[in-house]
Amino acid sequence: MAMENTQMNDVAPGKTGGLSGLRGRISFIDLMQSVGLLAVILFGGIIMSVMSPVFATVRNIENVLQSATIIAVVAIGQTFVILVAGIDLSVASVLVLSSVLSVGLVQFSGFSPEIGVLVALFAGLGIGLVNGLAVTKLKIPALIATLATMTIGRGLAYIYSGGTNIAPVPDFFVDLQAARIFGIPAVIVLTLALAAIAQIVLSRTAFGRSVYATGGNPLAARLAGINTERVIILAFMISGLMSAIAGLLITARFEAGAATAAQGLELAVIAAVVIGGVSLFGGEGNMGSMLLGVLLLGLVQNAVNLLNVPPNWDSVVSGLVIAAAAALDVYRRNYLEAGMRKKVIATKSAKPPKPS
Repeated sequence: MAMENTQMNDVAPGKTGGLSGLRGRISFIDLMQSVGLLAVILFGGIIMSVMSPVFATVRNIENVLQSATIIAVVAIGQTFVILVAGIDLSVASVLVLSSVLSVGLVQFSGFSPEIGVLVALFAGLGIGLVNGLAVTKLKIPALIATLATMTIGRGLAYIYSGGTNIAPVPDFFVDLQAARIFGIPAVIVLTLALAAIAQIVLSRTAFGRSVYATGGNPLAARLAGINTERVIILAFMISGLMSAIAGLLITARFEAGAATAAQGLELAVIAAVVIGGVSLFGGEGNMGSMLLGVLLLGLVQNAVNLLNVPPNWDSVVSGLVIAAAAALDVYRRNYLEAGMRKKVIATKSAKPPKPS
């Protein structure tokens, strides 16, 4: 996918014929990524069903999926940022700030729930815009820029809420958590709908192609006429918006403006995205595999809880999973680049020499 949109552009028109096989090779590797994740999830589920009688119950599975929706929605936005070769550490802070604003504006200031929700969403967009401008205009590395907004956002949430959760919540949040569509919790349906929209944007629109191009090869993207700075800014704004939406979902789940929630969520989100095959180097990945990564991470965390593993080991396991996924990403990228170099060399060698 990404290679088709980016690194392919490095080869002049007329020289890409020998690379047609590489497109199929990349698609095959993407398919194997998803199949492999699905196999691991199924195998792990079977093992956990044997080890814990609670695991396979409808209640536990539904709890895993509803918990995963929070990470999944944030991960949708994080995917856009990582696809443009960035990183967003402010996602958890945006989430809690959105959560406390959506309830606090109603409880403290007497605004309607609709105004609270809109302000929360615009706060996410605003922080995303600040992140994007800091990275593109001020040339601050994304890691540092979002680390700053992470600290500021969490601090603002604590100041506004007094460091405690805000309750009660408007009926809107209670109804959202209780709602079901064809027997499926509405929050799960909403998450899948957001992921589907995001995948359509990435795969079917000019903006999506620009995202892959910007992350895969920013110089080639600029030479092709793509406004890479605008693409990066929009990617960070999408991340901020998705984090704000996740803040509304966590408000509905906890029935409180959750000022103290989502500690360490940014690491879990990055882990899920990388496990799902989105390259940390940018320009490669899709929403389907990312969702499988979220599900796998959710099952790991659920297994840790059901097996009564000490809480501190949860962080150790998550760290090991991140390291393994990152190592696999490096290997996978090197494998693809080696194949591309061979194809380009073979194409050039096969071309008959020009008559002198």
